[in-house]
Amino acid sequence: MEQLVGVHQHHHSLSPRAPRTPTRPQPHPLLHHLPPSNRLRDLHSQIRIHPAVPAASRVLRATPPFFLILLAAVYLLASVTIFSAPTPLLRLRSASPRPLLLPMPAPPPPAPELFDLDGGSVRVRLTNVGAAVTSLLVPDKNGVLADVVLGFDSLDPYLNGTSPYFGCIVGRVANRIKDGKFTLNGVQYNLSINNPPNTLHGGFKGFDKTVWGVAEYNKGDKPSITFKYYSRDGEEGYPGDVSVTVRYSLLPSATLKLEMEAIPLNKATPISLAQHTYWNLAGHGSRDVLSHSVQIWGSQITPVDQTSIPTGEFMPVSGTPFDFLTGNRIGSKIDQVPGGYDHNYMLDSSEVRSGLRHVAKVVDPSSSRALDIWADAPGLQFYTGNFLHGIVGKGGAVYGKHAGLCLETQGFPNAVNQPNFPSVIFHPGEKYRHTMLFEFSTE
Repeated sequence: MEQLVGVHQHHHSLSPRAPRTPTRPQPHPLLHHLPPSNRLRDLHSQIRIHPAVPAASRVLRATPPFFLILLAAVYLLASVTIFSAPTPLLRLRSASPRPLLLPMPAPPPPAPELFDLDGGSVRVRLTNVGAAVTSLLVPDKNGVLADVVLGFDSLDPYLNGTSPYFGCIVGRVANRIKDGKFTLNGVQYNLSINNPPNTLHGGFKGFDKTVWGVAEYNKGDKPSITFKYYSRDGEEGYPGDVSVTVRYSLLPSATLKLEMEAIPLNKATPISLAQHTYWNLAGHGSRDVLSHSVQIWGSQITPVDQTSIPTGEFMPVSGTPFDFLTGNRIGSKIDQVPGGYDHNYMLDSSEVRSGLRHVAKVVDPSSSRALDIWADAPGLQFYTGNFLHGIVGKGGAVYGKHAGLCLETQGFPNAVNQPNFPSVIFHPGEKYRHTMLFEFSTE
């Protein structure tokens, strides 16, 4: 460093008037009187140099032209080297090093897990795969606990799509959308057709088959768990990014509370979530649910066509096989409904508590277990497990037709294409909310 600085300073100490290449020296006048062979030999003996002439001038005048040219070349080479190399080197050595910016790695996807909530009389096991309930233990009239939901011991069926929506959250839009398409703000959106010719429960990979993140997990006196999922724009054909949160909590009154929220972030989009647990209050491995008594506070249904799409009409249930206003055994009239019950009820209960309607009640006569459901959604899909055929579940139990029943509170099916149905469209800045209570007791 010090040597480089010395050279640099020496260069600038030279006179600016000095030529970069020395001029060719002229021969001394006395040299013209000497023979050519004796000029250099007799130079010092015949020439008297004035004392006032500087030493440098004497050297230049006494130096042969060849050495002057060589000296000029070295001078030029040194000048080029000083200007091109040392100054940048000095600047790099004195400058502070800049930090190396590397792209942040994407966070790893959450791993599939199981979580337990223990409320004493009610115990729930859940997974972050589809935010699903995999097991739910409640006592019968004698205090004997039984698992009253259908499910699997392994998480593989929940992940690979072989589960028939056992216990999960379905979305972005629950139930069916006709022909898998709808128009919003002048744009037609084409969805995945996973239930030909329609889209069912969000598509091939709806919310039920995704691994959710766990935002909060409490095991204390107020057990709860909160799942979060970020649904991307274009996922299964739906527009816009949506942030989804689902929270399960156990209340002291033998009640499971479910709170669902979704926020569209940048585009208007349809949102309608549903909880898809299959219930058998006699125990998941018991006989079918045809002996269960069901009461539904819905005076009308939305009739469907041959592909289970609502026609857009409303039909009163009074005097029909769909009448469960006062509580009826499921098997009493199911043979009058081709294929079994899989219909949407328009909820109109006048019994409201904390903003939630009393929407349904189920009782198993053998165990006296009862389930009351409260919710704030406009519709309820009553489904009697019509497509369960020999599925091997927990503990080797085989689930056949009607092995469980579903009571899914929801927006109306195909509401995106039916202007007379309650809208399921939400815009950025709005928040979708859907709350349910599952109250367990004995009769």
